[in-house]
Amino acid sequence: MDFYDEIGKMALGSRLRRLSDLLTEEAAQIYALYDIDMQPKWFPVFYVLSRGEEKSITEIAQEIGHSHPSVSQIVREMAKKGYVKEKKGKKDGRKNFVTLSPAGEAVRNKIQAQYADVGAAVDTAMKTTQYDLWKAIAEWEFLLEQKTLLRRVQEEKKQRESAAVHIVDYTPEYAKAFKDLNEEWITLYFTMEEADHKALDHPKEYILSKGGHIWMAMYDEQPVGTCAMIKMEDGGYELAKMAVSPAVRGKNIGWLLGQAAIHWAQEKGAKRVYLESNTILKPAINLYHKLGFKKITGPPSPYERANIQMELCLDQI
Repeated sequence: MDFYDEIGKMALGSRLRRLSDLLTEEAAQIYALYDIDMQPKWFPVFYVLSRGEEKSITEIAQEIGHSHPSVSQIVREMAKKGYVKEKKGKKDGRKNFVTLSPAGEAVRNKIQAQYADVGAAVDTAMKTTQYDLWKAIAEWEFLLEQKTLLRRVQEEKKQRESAAVHIVDYTPEYAKAFKDLNEEWITLYFTMEEADHKALDHPKEYILSKGGHIWMAMYDEQPVGTCAMIKMEDGGYELAKMAVSPAVRGKNIGWLLGQAAIHWAQEKGAKRVYLESNTILKPAINLYHKLGFKKITGPPSPYERANIQMELCLDQI
């Protein structure tokens, strides 16, 4: 069994590189067949310059989708071979522009027969295949422009790991974890305040017995995240004390906690969920927006660190 058939899609890049290496090796032999002294990697730059226009390194790089250093290196190699020359631009004398030299022009004239034969050979090969490789490559390039493969893998990783996260109700056995998780993030950015100590040291008295609720996020049977709903005088709830261990971030835990809390508030018949935060906590603010919260101007906060107030109207979702 072929290695790439065995390993499958995980080796997509390696398989494409193998195909690229094969075609590049044969391209070198094709140049030799037509007695043209050309390295395959030079071709995109050569082709752009063969149109007769002077081009800057930046313009060439943008047109062929290569990096500036890569194009600079190719131009140096082609200049050493005598195929290109650099000169000051006609419109902008501060920039160097690249053009084909007389030797490069001679190659341009000579290579036309090769173009015709290679184009015909590729067309013939494609007619014998079930799939149009050229269109497939274009489609993949478009897809990866919309969302990179890295981003797609990150999303799959998050989804897989999120499936291993379980949201459970708070019990006294989680008292230390509830406090430690919150203290960890608060002291990283701010200073613990009196209201923090009251809620974290006495969650039953300050949250649960007043009609609120606390959730714990479990991963590998360990508490790694938490959040609470605190009953408000107007019948709504305040989303508070949300914390996720830095060791497990990127697993959608904040989203899962927030969803659990919002669903609970809806079942309680609440009209709104309120929260306070700080704008330096960009991931948290992004999460709240994703959950549907919008910025409002509310009453003064008991927390010095709070500089933004947000609200989710439950009757609008």
